[in-house]
Amino acid sequence: MTTLRTFIAIELEQELKDQLFRVQDQLRAQGVARGVRWVQPEGIHLTLKFLGDTPLERIEEVKAALARAAAKVDPFSFSISGLGCFPNTRQPRVVWVGLQEPTGAMVRLRDAVEAQVAPLGFPTENRAFSPHLTLGRVQRYASKSEVRDIGQAVAASAIGVVGEMTARTVCYIQSDLKPSGAVYTTLFEAELKLG
Repeated sequence: MTTLRTFIAIELEQELKDQLFRVQDQLRAQGVARGVRWVQPEGIHLTLKFLGDTPLERIEEVKAALARAAAKVDPFSFSISGLGCFPNTRQPRVVWVGLQEPTGAMVRLRDAVEAQVAPLGFPTENRAFSPHLTLGRVQRYASKSEVRDIGQAVAASAIGVVGEMTARTVCYIQSDLKPSGAVYTTLFEAELKLG
């Protein structure tokens, strides 16, 4: 069975990607360069649902499900601010920047996506939705002192508001893992509810 590795996400405007690159640079300047594999800014997405290996015959069904989900939610604005780590700054595995969207529209969109793709065989996520943008992942080979330094640098960084944007569409994206990094292809773009 042929499959594609896919996920559903909001694409960021280029200006925000440029700002996120500056945040990565700021962290690198603070000595966080070693031990972290930084995500290329072009590959930073606001992921709503990771579908994983998706059978080719399901692709059109997922597109239709995404269109139905998008039609339920109005366009919304969000801001990007604050740095953190998963699971925490004492044991960082992922370095992220946070998202603020006070109306609840982002959560409603995520919930609508979950509800539409679950009947297609993509189980609903049990964890609470924690909107974020991944800036980097701590390498498995990072030493204890490097891991400690990464967490301390993130905890000590105050970046303020990085930027804002209005989400008007949500995308169905294919991810091809290559030795040089992931290559992303947008398979479908659904407009959020108009009017």
